[in-house]
Amino acid sequence: MSMEPRMNRLFGADGKCIQIALDHALSNEYGLLAGVENLREVLRRVVDAGVEGVLLSPGSARHLQSMRADRKPALVMRADVGNLYEKRRPEYGFCRLIEAPVERALRLDAAAVLLNLFHVPDNPAVYEQCLENIARVKADCEDYGMPLVVEPLVVVRDETGHRYTLSGDSKLLLPLHRQAVELGADVIKADPTNNVAEYRRFVEIAGGVPLLPRGGAKVGTGEILRRTHTMIQAGVAGVVYGRNVFQHEDLPGMVRALRAIIHEGAQPEDAARLVRGGGP
Repeated sequence: MSMEPRMNRLFGADGKCIQIALDHALSNEYGLLAGVENLREVLRRVVDAGVEGVLLSPGSARHLQSMRADRKPALVMRADVGNLYEKRRPEYGFCRLIEAPVERALRLDAAAVLLNLFHVPDNPAVYEQCLENIARVKADCEDYGMPLVVEPLVVVRDETGHRYTLSGDSKLLLPLHRQAVELGADVIKADPTNNVAEYRRFVEIAGGVPLLPRGGAKVGTGEILRRTHTMIQAGVAGVVYGRNVFQHEDLPGMVRALRAIIHEGAQPEDAARLVRGGGP
């Protein structure tokens, strides 16, 4: 079955998109609840702002799909859950697949499913689980015309050694992004890396698979707009941002600014004028 109809729902007519990640609470971590405590309210604001897609967990997807709106964003359903974001590095790390993910996505009228590809050097079992999850789900995705989004992340111990953090090292991330392509990803929710000036290499290595960089930790308005502009110029197909949008004091303005850069080719300093409090 062709994936083209659902892929077309994920992207605008220009082949680009803004997706908002609202799946943070699935990680069972108190610090990731900020801004999404009242999910229905923040989701209403995101929908009103006019984005192309929203990333949600299976249990929260009903809030989007029950809404009445002139133009509703496409649903991207996260299909796994892990414990690597806990405050202390877990003794036993995991990344578990939800039951029958493609069938659930179909019942929810999702446009895509998303899976992690965690590479954890000191916990290869998590990496193996992710590979098994992707291999299993990809076959069902092809049968039902469901695009598969893969999120490759390199997970290392922080400077204390007591918790995990995400590495932005391009030398570690480039081969993992390419592995996601080789495994059959239709879209990659990409890592922004330490140096976004290197992003043309990620676009090249993806070989035509759309890259949608994630936002990561919250940064200033000017910084996220400059970063977005650099990556769009490098050839990415859009972004998947979470805290840098839903925690912003001017959520609609932030979406307007991102839309100006991604869909209209605006410079970051011009886009910043669309945001209340825009600046460095």
